[in-house]
Amino acid sequence: MFRRIANTLVVLSALLTSNQLLAQLENSDESDAYERALQSWELVLERYVDTSGRTDFIALAEDSGDLRRFVDFLESTGPSSHPALFNSPEKILAYHINAYNALAMLGVIERGIPEDFDSFFKRAGFFKFRSVVVAGKKTSLYDYENKVIRPLGDARAHFALNCMVRDCPRLPMIPFRAESLNEQLEQVSWEFFSKQKHLRIDDKKRTIYVSAILDFYTEDFVASGKPRDLPSYINTYLENPLPLEYKVKFIDYDWTINQRPKS
Repeated sequence: MFRRIANTLVVLSALLTSNQLLAQLENSDESDAYERALQSWELVLERYVDTSGRTDFIALAEDSGDLRRFVDFLESTGPSSHPALFNSPEKILAYHINAYNALAMLGVIERGIPEDFDSFFKRAGFFKFRSVVVAGKKTSLYDYENKVIRPLGDARAHFALNCMVRDCPRLPMIPFRAESLNEQLEQVSWEFFSKQKHLRIDDKKRTIYVSAILDFYTEDFVASGKPRDLPSYINTYLENPLPLEYKVKFIDYDWTINQRPKS
């Protein structure tokens, strides 16, 4: 009797060990596939994005294989479908930032590289009514940002997400990666507020002019949800703090596609 129980335990132990090995191999294969996909995305950024964050959409449209390979991976694999592969907040957020940027970039190409999104109908057509697929789930860029990325709770993501127009934050020439995500998000936040097109001050009018991104998502930056409290947040990324008593006004957003000029 005891021998039979012992033999059963040995068999169960062997099965558990075998299953663990299979799981490890599966996770390893998925991790390798993700890394290959990220390398494809990295090649796109290196080849077609310049130091100012502008994309050569015309050249990319003629050679979009690497971009499509990355998007193909995104369509089948993500934190919701493969949680073991994205087992930290940094891995999850880095994935979603890269995914949003790549899906927006491909969208511009598939729309025939429009000149701009300067009307409500153009923006709605691109961001709300154009379907994208992430980890097997159909969504839109609008819903992806508002229902998936924003609830992750890191407001700095707004300075990393890029909808491919001129007044978006600069698109870096490298992917966002989990192991360096905090440093990358800090860097893009400091850089965002260092540019006059995103932030300027008029002492005579006692007014701060800031990017409309902080108007679109005020509640993500300040708990009150009130624009008057934004200078306190912005000062986190400035060496010379803004006067907290100044008025806040928002800069009109430039929805022109951020196409790299022909050389």
